[in-house]
Amino acid sequence: MKIAWIGTGVMGESMAGHLMDAGHELFVYNRTKSKTDNLVSRGATLLNEVKDAPKFADVVFTIVGYPKDVEEVYLSENGLITTAKKGQVFVDMTTSSPTLAEKISNEFLKVGAYALDLPVTGGDVGAKNATLSIMAGGDKKVFEEVVLPLVEKLGKNITYFGEAGKGQYTKLANQIAIATTMISVAESFKFAKEVGLDLDSFFKTVSTGSGGSFSMTSYGPRILNKDFKPGFFTHHFIKDMKLALEECEKMNIKLPGLETAYKIYNELEEEVRNTNGTQAISKWYDI
Repeated sequence: MKIAWIGTGVMGESMAGHLMDAGHELFVYNRTKSKTDNLVSRGATLLNEVKDAPKFADVVFTIVGYPKDVEEVYLSENGLITTAKKGQVFVDMTTSSPTLAEKISNEFLKVGAYALDLPVTGGDVGAKNATLSIMAGGDKKVFEEVVLPLVEKLGKNITYFGEAGKGQYTKLANQIAIATTMISVAESFKFAKEVGLDLDSFFKTVSTGSGGSFSMTSYGPRILNKDFKPGFFTHHFIKDMKLALEECEKMNIKLPGLETAYKIYNELEEEVRNTNGTQAISKWYDI
């Protein structure tokens, strides 16, 4: 199958690579062209513009930064909507706005195309190992017949949640869970440090017990080694928490844990937010 992939960053490059490995013909685009070099060297074809993707591919995947980027890629005057054809399938794997996912789906239906929202979780490790959890929203028949066989090459836990936007709602709920667990990891290390415990021994004990979690197992060692290289960028996580808080406001519900995590992450220095992974919360706690 001919597949276009837009967004070859920390996670996108690995994900697109898995589809190449599965034998699909790949066309790639990224605003920073150098980030497509590895895939092009492996045989992918570089696209000059976003709107070129539907001219060559049957299915178009996107994973970009913010909802504004998603809207630009899909609905702008140079976006995918301008060249989308009847029967084509578009799959956005960015964590974005549920409302925007619904809007995109509706606009693409007008030209007979299908747009689905399939955000993912699992970070750079999950992307590299094809073990991502994937949450799907959109046309169920298109998901099962066209999209699922492709994303099975990218993840292990793939669940359909309903109409357009439901994948994004699920991802925001996931990010709410991560927000509080990242605080719990940092605070446990802070306490252990202050009382003089050996942090490596503490991690080995806690990570295999009831205090263990994906956040502890994945990011605990990075915190201890002061490795802040992004598996998932802090500024993208802040974006996700903001989206979740906006949905909470619409529903008139309060989530104090999410509000606290959002506040702490925003208090990190701008340079830290923009260049570090989510484990940089440890810098706020001075671990």
